[in-house]
Amino acid sequence: MNEDAGFIHHFQPADPGGPGQTLLLLHGTGGTERDLVPLGQALAPGAAILSPRGKVLEGGVAARFFRRHGEGVLDIEDLKVRTDELAGFVRSAAETYGFDPSGLIAIGFSNGANIATALLFRHPDLLKGAALLRPMLPYVPDPAPDLSGKRVLVAIGEGDPMVPAEQPEELARLLTGFGAEVTTSTAPGAGHGLSQQDLEELRRWFDEADQAA
Repeated sequence: MNEDAGFIHHFQPADPGGPGQTLLLLHGTGGTERDLVPLGQALAPGAAILSPRGKVLEGGVAARFFRRHGEGVLDIEDLKVRTDELAGFVRSAAETYGFDPSGLIAIGFSNGANIATALLFRHPDLLKGAALLRPMLPYVPDPAPDLSGKRVLVAIGEGDPMVPAEQPEELARLLTGFGAEVTTSTAPGAGHGLSQQDLEELRRWFDEADQAA
């Protein structure tokens, strides 16, 4: 466990001869910097991993990346500030650990997916792509970012009680309009949790990225 720019985080260097990727892992509410590490290792063996812990504590105990006013009601101004702070941390970590930021792919779940979306909106140069697992549409950016050449996966859970049904599809439409190459998947009956189908879609998405490289 390390701390840099105020973020407790986990960093795993790339294996020699591994893929030229660094995964930015962004956990959901109440998670830690360790939650998504096994997933990242399974999806991209040998890739570098950077996994920060959210700095906001909801109820004094549950780590998040930004505040919310209530369930499903995001604090957008705080989200923007925290997004800029996270982007600064990632750039600093690239210098500290010596990884190439041009190959950075975010994997975010729930709260982590929402701040990954905000990174695409506010810092489009930072990410090569993003897997957004159970995302909301946090806000509509103005001006619109140029996401040409970026690959994005939007993974929806059928019957998700945490995310308004129309928001992930609207997010996918927006990202496509900004130039991203968007893949949308819906896991039947999965709700807000991840299912085996989500894992299969993630593996397929990563495999397609490797083939295109």
